[in-house]
Amino acid sequence: MSKKNRNAAGVVYSTDPNFRYESNEMPEAETLPPAQQNLKIWLVKMGGNKVVTTVRDFIGTSEDLAELGKQLKAACGAGGSSKDHEILIQGDHRDKVLTWLTGNGYKAKKAGG
Repeated sequence: MSKKNRNAAGVVYSTDPNFRYESNEMPEAETLPPAQQNLKIWLVKMGGNKVVTTVRDFIGTSEDLAELGKQLKAACGAGGSSKDHEILIQGDHRDKVLTWLTGNGYKAKKAGG
């Protein structure tokens, strides 16, 4: 265990020989099958008149989220990223994303007006 993690929890030294450091980190959720995912597709306006298509409510590991993001970016022919439990795709690609997700067995719908 690294010293950073111990210091973050306030543990410096213990005289108790049975002391066990316990992490407060929650384990990542298992990835649900596509048919059980309820994904929401949003259009978010960023600064400078830029728009981003956002896919939210993915339940699963960050590796699976990154892989889904990679596939969606390739299907849309656009850049983007996968972070903070959501997929960001540059531009307004809501229709393409919705078509791709439903075609691959995901439950998805447009959200946010």
